[in-house]
Amino acid sequence: MVESLFKDSEEQEEDFVRAPRNPPEYKRVWASLKKGKEEVLKEVAEEMERRDPQGTKKRAVVTDGERALQKRARSLLKAVILILDLLLVMERLWKAAHALYSEGSKEAEEWTRKQALRILRGEVSQAVKGMRRSATTRELSSAKRKGIRDTASYLYRNRSFMRYHEYLREGLPIASGAVEGACKNLIKDRMERSGMRWTEPMAEAMLRMRAIYVSGDFDMYWDYHIHREQNRLYSRRLKVPKSVVEK
Repeated sequence: MVESLFKDSEEQEEDFVRAPRNPPEYKRVWASLKKGKEEVLKEVAEEMERRDPQGTKKRAVVTDGERALQKRARSLLKAVILILDLLLVMERLWKAAHALYSEGSKEAEEWTRKQALRILRGEVSQAVKGMRRSATTRELSSAKRKGIRDTASYLYRNRSFMRYHEYLREGLPIASGAVEGACKNLIKDRMERSGMRWTEPMAEAMLRMRAIYVSGDFDMYWDYHIHREQNRLYSRRLKVPKSVVEK
C-alpha cells in the first residue's frame, strides 16, 4: 500500500506489481446540480435499505473529514462505518513534511513514508505525538509550527475514522479514488468539453441520464421510458358509440 502511494518514476512503475482486483458489482452513481448533500444522502439511504433490508452487510462511507458531513452521514445512514479518505491524510502529511524539510527533498519523502506506514498500521496517536514533539523541539518558524500542529490536530480529531489496518483486513475502501474516477467519467468527460454551455435544467437532465447509463441501468430505464410515453400518448382511446358497434 505504501509503495503504491510513493511510486513516482517509470522504473518504480515497472517494478510495482499491482495485485489483481475484482471489479465492483451493482455499482450505482448519483449526480445532481439541484439537490443538496442531505437529499443525496437520503437517496443513498433508500438504496441501501432496498439492497440490504435486513442490515446484514457492512456499510462504509468514505468522507473528507468535514464534521457536518460526518454528522449527516451518521444520522441518515444506519450502522455505517465512517472512513477518512487516506489521500487527504497524505496531503496533510506532505504539508507537515515540507514544514520540517525542504520541498522535494529525500528527507521529506522518507519522513512522509514513515508516517504513512505508522498510520496504516493503526498507530495514529503515536504519529500525532511525534509531530507535536517535532513542532516543539525543532527550531522552526511560527508558520511552520502551526502547519505541523494543524496536521496533528486534524489526524487526532479523525483518529476514530482512521483504523485502516482493520478496514484493509475487512476489504473496505480507504480512499475516494472510485468517487474521483466516477466524477471524471460521469461529469467531466461529458459536461466539460470545449465550447459547451449548459442551462441548469438541461445539465440536470443530462447528469441523470449519464448516471443511469454509468450505473448499467440504461436498457431497463429505456423500456420504462417507452412504456410511460405510450401510456401518456395513447391512454385516451377513441370512444366509439354503441350504435355504431352494433351495426
